[in-house]
Amino acid sequence: MSDPIVPPILPREFGVYFALLEVSALVQHGVEGQLRRDGGLSFVQFQILAILGEDPSSPRSMTDLADRLVHSRSGLTYQVDRLEQAGLVARVPSEQDERGVNVTLTPTGAAVLARVLPGHADEVREVIVDALDGADRDELTRLLRQVARHLRSRPPRSARRAPTRSAEA
Repeated sequence: MSDPIVPPILPREFGVYFALLEVSALVQHGVEGQLRRDGGLSFVQFQILAILGEDPSSPRSMTDLADRLVHSRSGLTYQVDRLEQAGLVARVPSEQDERGVNVTLTPTGAAVLARVLPGHADEVREVIVDALDGADRDELTRLLRQVARHLRSRPPRSARRAPTRSAEA
């Protein structure tokens, strides 16, 4: 009989990890259903529109969007392509980088965002806010922001180099 495999992390620590993943998946599933019903949007597409909607007069670079969303550049390009085809965003030349392209919210995109936001707020309230009292919400927010700050202290995905293949492979 072989020895049991002991993970280099305690079961209690795995518990935090699995609880976070479970809640994230359940919340995303709930809100994505609402976003598809009310606006025909995926969760990532909604996030793009919401970021652009923070300041509609200020286009965002693709790198900035990728870093904010923690999404690959190729995946972001695909999502922006779909939003652009639907007339919800437009690509505009960057004023800071002659090779760069920025993304801006179109009036149609702003209208879709305005249409989905009330239902989105209701869904968020139902799946998160109503599950906790005020003090627990504040504490959870504080803890999650602490974890996010820790994770964002690392270089953003857009700045990381892809692993290189060794010559032996």
